[in-house]
Amino acid sequence: MFLRRAYGRLYATTFRRITEKLGERLTSTQATKQKKTTQLKKMIQSPDVEFIMEAHNGLSAKIVQEAGFKGIWGSGLSISAQLGVRDSNEASWTQVMEVMEFMSDATDIPILLDADTGYGNFNNARRLVTKLEQRGVAGACIEDKLFPKTNSLLDGRAQPLADIDEFCAKIRACKDTQSDPDFCIVARVEAFIAGWGLEEALKRSEAYLNAGADAILMHSKKSDPSDIESFVKAWNNQGPVVIVPTKYYTVPTDVFREWGISLVIWANHNLRASVTAMQDVTQQIYKDQSLVNVEKKVAPVKEVFRLQRDDELKEAEKKYLPEK
Repeated sequence: MFLRRAYGRLYATTFRRITEKLGERLTSTQATKQKKTTQLKKMIQSPDVEFIMEAHNGLSAKIVQEAGFKGIWGSGLSISAQLGVRDSNEASWTQVMEVMEFMSDATDIPILLDADTGYGNFNNARRLVTKLEQRGVAGACIEDKLFPKTNSLLDGRAQPLADIDEFCAKIRACKDTQSDPDFCIVARVEAFIAGWGLEEALKRSEAYLNAGADAILMHSKKSDPSDIESFVKAWNNQGPVVIVPTKYYTVPTDVFREWGISLVIWANHNLRASVTAMQDVTQQIYKDQSLVNVEKKVAPVKEVFRLQRDDELKEAEKKYLPEK
């Protein structure tokens, strides 16, 4: 009986010590690896300009992370293009969600989804937030236009804007729905895109910030940065500003720093680069009826396997499959 009790006390003490050590390790790991939502929020609130890069599937998301970027832009244009449809909400929100799940699973850095108008009214938008959180996506950027959306860079297209009060209610619905306090809602202001001036851009931005938006994305399709410059000067750092310099790409990045921009989105260049590369390779093979002139110009198959993490599967097979 004595020995049984002694062993029991020894077992209990040892178990407690092991549990404490495991707890310390878990706490340390959690401290060093922040949630994706927290990572994105810190980028948006950073005193220095931060950068995120476009991706449109799991493979491109992995490449963005390996390049060193701290975040990913889930571009609506790029995701719809790689699905072979137009950037006019022709891809359903569930189809976009499936792509986002693959992107999130393939990476450890946060993804900000280009969520168009939220795929409908407040009810669609708040359900979107719930589903994004379930898939580990860090935030959604919603724009103040009408569903179905029209791509902002298309020439000569009508770009009707949403009612301010209605869009504010959509933002509030998203913020009320999120379960993670660090999940980010970025309000994209399309006033300049729709042909309105600075006054309308400021009015909408102030309303959206007051409604709970974590940042304002100010968009412009001018080839010069005059719209953005006028806005940031009048905005006077009321809240974080996000920009997409696709059209005014010649502006030096230091200028964005001087303006106090929080986040710069390189919005569609991986998609555009892949289009050029595939067109060149496909035309070359069609012309030559041979692979001789392209094989050395493309990634080796081993690189594809590496990006797919085939090494992990190989080790897992040793562990879980019977030896032959």
